[in-house]
Amino acid sequence: MNGKEAIHASANFSDLVLKSYISDLDDGELMTRPGEGCNHLAWQLGHLIASEVHILNSVAPGKAIELPEGFSEAHSKETCTSDDAADFGKKQDYIDLYEQIRQATNAALNAATDSDLAAPAPESFRSFCPTVADVYILMASHPMMHAGQFAVARRKIGKPILM
Repeated sequence: MNGKEAIHASANFSDLVLKSYISDLDDGELMTRPGEGCNHLAWQLGHLIASEVHILNSVAPGKAIELPEGFSEAHSKETCTSDDAADFGKKQDYIDLYEQIRQATNAALNAATDSDLAAPAPESFRSFCPTVADVYILMASHPMMHAGQFAVARRKIGKPILM
């Protein structure tokens, strides 16, 4: 297994976990906050999508998908306290956008050369992701950074343990 294959494997596992955790949730349940002061699941899904678009464009300019107008703003730090479901999307919309950005990220990773991956990451990422390869690893694993909150929210609303 080479480096690209390892990054893809990590992304695939992250996708499996995230998709499992939302598989039996409905639109209303996506508004569940795992705890006081935590972001609800709809906001977190939007954050994962919008941040991957931003991050991918930072290492592979123009390779990310175009998000619907206002999507990034609807999932910004300024909106995370909103509990109005009308301010957020529907589950299927999140799934569709998530799959589209993941496909774009996979295509960009596949097109990257070894020298592209070894290049220094954009300055804003270098303190925790020194190389472009590290940035791809960040994108692959970012959903896992949120998985615990999805698991807690599932428990809170009485959903079964899936993993």
